[in-house]
Amino acid sequence: MTMVVVLIVFAGLFLWFRAPISGYAQVSTAYAARVACSCRFVAGRTLEDCAKDKLAGMELVSLSDDKEERSVTARFLLVASDTARMRDGYGCVLDRWER
Repeated sequence: MTMVVVLIVFAGLFLWFRAPISGYAQVSTAYAARVACSCRFVAGRTLEDCAKDKLAGMELVSLSDDKEERSVTARFLLVASDTARMRDGYGCVLDRWER
């Protein structure tokens, strides 16, 4: 019974604060993807080393890379995801947002 109440409270809080959470998640994933892509494919560091460059408060943002596509994707679980790709002559550029 207690677990159900806790889940209902968390769901209610998420719904109440959905817009700010979504906004912060979108900014965090865009920033993390762009910075990690540059770190990975411009500076040549490992993704694990690049993850150290995330700002405080971005612990919930996870990173993954695709060496063949020269891209890094940042995800905030169930809320936001962004990908940045290395483009010759431009550096790392975020994929288009289709919202």
